[in-house]
Amino acid sequence: MTLEELGWRPFFADHFAPYAAEGYLIGRVTLEQKNLYTVMTATHGEIPAVLTGRMYYDAADREDLPAVGDWVIIRVHDPQDPRAIIHGLLPRQSVLVRLGPGRKGELLLGANIDTAFVLTGLDGNFSIPRIERYLAMIRQGGITPVALLTKADLCPHVAERVDEVQQSAPGVPVHALSAQAGVGLQALSPYLMAGRTLAFLGSSGVGKSTLLNCLLGENVQRVQEVRHTDSKGRHTTTSRELFVLPGGAMIIDTPGMRELQLWQAEDGLTATFADIDAIIQQCRFDDCRHQHEPGCRVREALESGEIDGDRYARYLALQRAARYQAAQENRKIRKERERFWKNVSKQQKQLKKGR
Repeated sequence: MTLEELGWRPFFADHFAPYAAEGYLIGRVTLEQKNLYTVMTATHGEIPAVLTGRMYYDAADREDLPAVGDWVIIRVHDPQDPRAIIHGLLPRQSVLVRLGPGRKGELLLGANIDTAFVLTGLDGNFSIPRIERYLAMIRQGGITPVALLTKADLCPHVAERVDEVQQSAPGVPVHALSAQAGVGLQALSPYLMAGRTLAFLGSSGVGKSTLLNCLLGENVQRVQEVRHTDSKGRHTTTSRELFVLPGGAMIIDTPGMRELQLWQAEDGLTATFADIDAIIQQCRFDDCRHQHEPGCRVREALESGEIDGDRYARYLALQRAARYQAAQENRKIRKERERFWKNVSKQQKQLKKGR
């Protein structure tokens, strides 16, 4: 494959130019498993890759390490047995980031993605609040969101569900389909352009692997049945991986998430609830709490039905969660800074004693 077929653009070429002059090669990460990677190159095809020790130990946080979709600066020392050594990362155009398991820091799901599909099953999995969380995460990362309502063959009220999502996600394309029955798949054609990078997001059991297998025309991802009692699925995708479709589009498949905790998503929330935010800006007072203040446009909109009360409650809940997470992160940074200066002071005292 050529670099252009892998999504190479002038933005990346400009940043890579100094490294190319020094003899480095470029590759795109297609698979990430702990600290082992697979990268696709124009000269050696798909090859295994590892980080340099310096790059690994200099990483301040997860964002400094490669993710699926990243363009990485590499060297290949033996063309007969090509294995890449990753020396660095090119700047990202977009990212998918969520709060990690146990609320321990960020988890980078993918990079340099053009469009992210939020898959929601039209069975017991259907949840408007969950869709809104995914949309906030996607928009925070600078990615275009699309909502896919899967298992349309199992739902007698497809049109109503589509309308629900459209009401909760103004401006977001919404498509209902069934990969099993081959229904509605033609709606994906405008997104599946050669050189474009897409991502599948959603809970376990919503049909990400089934849809991917359908688009690839072969069974590359294992599929399991969901539990009929609660429509929950088991994890069949265990790692993030980039697949190239026959038409040239690329899809990053991600493991199912039982819960989605947002990571630094204030801008994404504003974009997801842009209609509510626009009304908030019309309040008479900048510090309006939207309770009893005169000239409160939010209260007026709630009373007239211009703003849906349930949606406004979800907006407030997500805003509170975002502020709490930001406060926790600030507390963590403050503690790390205090620990740093405490160590500096300790070292200075030891130096003075040694004189």
